[in-house]
Amino acid sequence: MNAENLYIEGGCYCGEIKYQIRLPVKWCAHCHCTQCRHTQGAPLVTWFGVDKSQFKLLCGEASLNWFASSESAKRAHCKTCGTPLFFMGEQWANEVHITRESTQQDIQLMPSVHVFYDRHVNYLTIDDKLLKKGGTNGFTILN
Repeated sequence: MNAENLYIEGGCYCGEIKYQIRLPVKWCAHCHCTQCRHTQGAPLVTWFGVDKSQFKLLCGEASLNWFASSESAKRAHCKTCGTPLFFMGEQWANEVHITRESTQQDIQLMPSVHVFYDRHVNYLTIDDKLLKKGGTNGFTILN
């Protein structure tokens, strides 16, 4: 069976919002940007990206709360339980970015890179061999 015929599902903690994506994903990354850390209350957020055509909201559209996190990007979380779920930005106009931990299946979706790594918090030691990117746009190779 090839990856184009496989689907995975995910959703929020309370179950009001559910989504489905068709594999394969485009990428999976740990993000250390200030906006991700503040909106999720975490030292980093692991995202994966898919083309919009691979994404389907199964239920819970009325429970999604979208807000502008910058002039060119918006984020969504569940109104009921607060689970952060999605990110969409002008820079990636044809993609939906989804929080890795909102998937409800054990999938082998491993991050391949740290982005905005030069903004990472100083209380967390990261000793992996993943590519690290940073700089003004968050995507300049650091190592």
